[in-house]
Amino acid sequence: MSTREHARLRAITDDIGGWRRWGPYLSERSWATVREDYSPDGEAWSFLTHDMARSKAYRWGEDGIAGICDRFQILCFAPAFWNGRDPFLKERLFGLTPHEGNHGEDVKEYYFHLDNTPTHSYMKYLYKYPQRAFPYAWLVQENQRRRGQGLEFELLDTGIFDDDRYFDIFIEYAKVNEEDLCIRIAAHNRGPEPAALHILPHLWFRNTWSWGPTPAPRPVIRRGPQGAAFCSLLSDDAALEPLPKLPLDYRLGQRILYGPPTTLLFTDNETNCERLYGVPNRTPYVKDAFHRYLVGQDSVPDQSAGQERTVGQERNPNLRSGTKAALHYYFPSVPPGVPVVVRLRLSPQASLADPLGIVDDVIAERRADADEFYDALHPHGASAEERRLQRQALAGLLWTKQSYLFDVELWQKGDNPAAPPPASRVHVRNQHWPHLNSMRVMTVPDKWEYPWFAAWDLAFHCVTLVLIDPQYAKDQLWVLLFEQFQHANGQIPAYEWEFSDLNPPVHAWAVWRVYHLDRLRNGVADRAFLEKCFHKLLINFAWWVNKVDHEGNNIFEGGFLGLDNITVVNRSERLRDGAVLEQADATGWIAMFCLNMMRIALELAQENPVYEGLAIKFFQHYAYVAHAMKHMGNRPYQLWDERDGFFYDVLRYPDGAFQKFRVRSAVGLIPLFAVERLEQRWLERFPNFGRNVRWFLKNRPELVYDVIHKTEQNGQTVHVLTVVNRDQLVRLLTRLWDTDEFLSPYGLRSLSKYHEEHPFVFGGRSVGYEPAEAVTKIKGGNSNWRGPIWFPTNFLLIETLRQLGKAFGETFTFTPRPEEPSDVSPRPLGEGSGVRGLTFSQMAKDIADRLIRLFLPDERGRRPIYCAARNFQDDPHWKDYLLFHEYFHGDTGAGLGASHQTGWTALVASLIDTWR
Repeated sequence: MSTREHARLRAITDDIGGWRRWGPYLSERSWATVREDYSPDGEAWSFLTHDMARSKAYRWGEDGIAGICDRFQILCFAPAFWNGRDPFLKERLFGLTPHEGNHGEDVKEYYFHLDNTPTHSYMKYLYKYPQRAFPYAWLVQENQRRRGQGLEFELLDTGIFDDDRYFDIFIEYAKVNEEDLCIRIAAHNRGPEPAALHILPHLWFRNTWSWGPTPAPRPVIRRGPQGAAFCSLLSDDAALEPLPKLPLDYRLGQRILYGPPTTLLFTDNETNCERLYGVPNRTPYVKDAFHRYLVGQDSVPDQSAGQERTVGQERNPNLRSGTKAALHYYFPSVPPGVPVVVRLRLSPQASLADPLGIVDDVIAERRADADEFYDALHPHGASAEERRLQRQALAGLLWTKQSYLFDVELWQKGDNPAAPPPASRVHVRNQHWPHLNSMRVMTVPDKWEYPWFAAWDLAFHCVTLVLIDPQYAKDQLWVLLFEQFQHANGQIPAYEWEFSDLNPPVHAWAVWRVYHLDRLRNGVADRAFLEKCFHKLLINFAWWVNKVDHEGNNIFEGGFLGLDNITVVNRSERLRDGAVLEQADATGWIAMFCLNMMRIALELAQENPVYEGLAIKFFQHYAYVAHAMKHMGNRPYQLWDERDGFFYDVLRYPDGAFQKFRVRSAVGLIPLFAVERLEQRWLERFPNFGRNVRWFLKNRPELVYDVIHKTEQNGQTVHVLTVVNRDQLVRLLTRLWDTDEFLSPYGLRSLSKYHEEHPFVFGGRSVGYEPAEAVTKIKGGNSNWRGPIWFPTNFLLIETLRQLGKAFGETFTFTPRPEEPSDVSPRPLGEGSGVRGLTFSQMAKDIADRLIRLFLPDERGRRPIYCAARNFQDDPHWKDYLLFHEYFHGDTGAGLGASHQTGWTALVASLIDTWR
């Protein structure tokens, strides 16, 4: 494509400089993360709280509202606000911890990632700031009172936005070039009368100097060039020691933050030890100084142009520098309907006569570039609402990039040998991952609720990112396979709360899909990327087989696998009495993994026939795994249940006794994801592979008869590789397409609605249909897989149906045959849905339409995701701003869980791309 933004993308050569150097890489929460936890017991949420965050210098990464920073987060910028009534200077977003929230951790603010481009040449963010005192304590107390039951108590429920007494604060960034950024902050008073507002654009250095036995040299921010129409802050990192373990001396040099004339504030990004720990401070100028300066006084400070204040325990007007600074703008009476605007510029140029004169023009130009970029991207069949949806989804995905800094070995040992952290903490988590050392910009699920990478989330992020930035998508997939991330034993790190936990093995699927889409969209097959990933995935595959197939029978005990509370036991914990949970989803994932690796090997074999041997290996391994799911040797059970027409987990005891977990959930649908086709004409390209396939089909009929299916299409033979045969497929689809089971108006539920009236009970615990927030808490309780609609599994089912359509052809329609009666007999198709004889492609499109419909106004103009939230449904200043929730109510479609998980929920942008 030939847009200006595409030209900028083509100019990128690395992620150190150029258009990638500056971006929205500042987290929205660094407090209560594993990285900042130095407690003896691993209680990260208690070790560094929101109340402590304003006073504690972070070790591993900064946070802010709509913030930006450079690639390695040396220098940070973010605005802060104060309405004169808030108990705190609003420097960061507030939310509840798992101990405070009704359903786990949850941000209690309203903010929206409105726009962004892949090079971050244009970005737009909206923060809704109430004019009344922010109800921090009430939010905690009321959510705790609900004791994990019922709805969340949200900020809107407090009435703080009544009478529209709030500010809409829009923050826009536009790059003049790779190093020069224009910034505009516009605050709109939506209330009925004038209100006061302080805007404090902050510029500060991440503290890299305080952690060793002796303090290291510090960078400095001081008064910069001044003019009749501007003032400025000048930052200089020349004194900083080089970043450790970085093979280059990374420097920013001097940077100047220009703004209209106002008061300059200075302090240091140092911990207020006196407040937090009752010991003397190393410096009188500490991190929370601006909060104490504003919130802790009764009168408004003098606003004389160019006035400077160094703020600390004692104000020192002679000290006009620090490592943290701000420009302080006070608007005592912002009228309704007329915005106040602060224009800024962050530039390496120190001799600009009129630095702010171009701000509006540059923002307009870059916004026009963003319009051009997205106009070229949107499919022609997309409606105006679908275009808005796709653009905001992609913007959210781009806003959730984060500079993820974490050296696990240093974190475990501590920076100062004379004052090591408690020895017990080494054994709490991540003791096997001292090699993991990240200095990467990474896409995270949600920069407040999940401000860290998660392996299977990242795979889905990249599947959507390839639409707008293929190289970045490929780089992200490679990061987890890089030696500083992937374990020597082959495991891919899961997430920082426990890198050794198990996420579903979807990395190979994502690598193949990103490679394939990049080739289709851009006409270039990046085989170097595919090949290097394949080599590391081979190690990962071996780890999976050796780790979770203990008996070598091709049945897997995968553990957690991302599905939190989906069954009656905690799958992350070892079961008592030597019992083993043989998992249908784990085995299904491995079957899918086999086919993904076979497909990649065949692609590589087109240029190097050696890879045919590996394709054969994965073809045969798939057959063994798929066969084992339905034929488990001499055991009196299998994962496929013929009576119910469904896959179930089986709890196996050491004495051979077993218990089937008859829970109809996503666990039993995941085996469908393993689907591939081998066309006879295509096999002729690979003579060695084809010869071995024919030998295997002929000589191992007992393995292949039920998992490799021969069909004819357009006069040629096609071998369809699916765990299920046609009869089993129809029986699963019967469950899937029943509105009293999995089919919701807005997608597919994660657990059958059948269990609403028929819960599964085992050991005094039960699994019932819970379509909203979790009633049963496993792994924290902030996620729920017992009924809600989740995008990742829905997306994979859509892809499965597309593949089945290609494999079996459009002549295969879903018309289920009558079944033998049983106590859990499924309904015939049509009784719940009114549809008969659908093709696979029609089913795939139908589910995609349902998911897209979550975000679109219905015939009454109401978006299902917002359900009964009046502001979001009716107010023109709310209703077109979209949130991308973690999951959705199984019946109403209401958004639930994390509210900014544009990670995998951004898959809606891919659905629009495919189906419009």
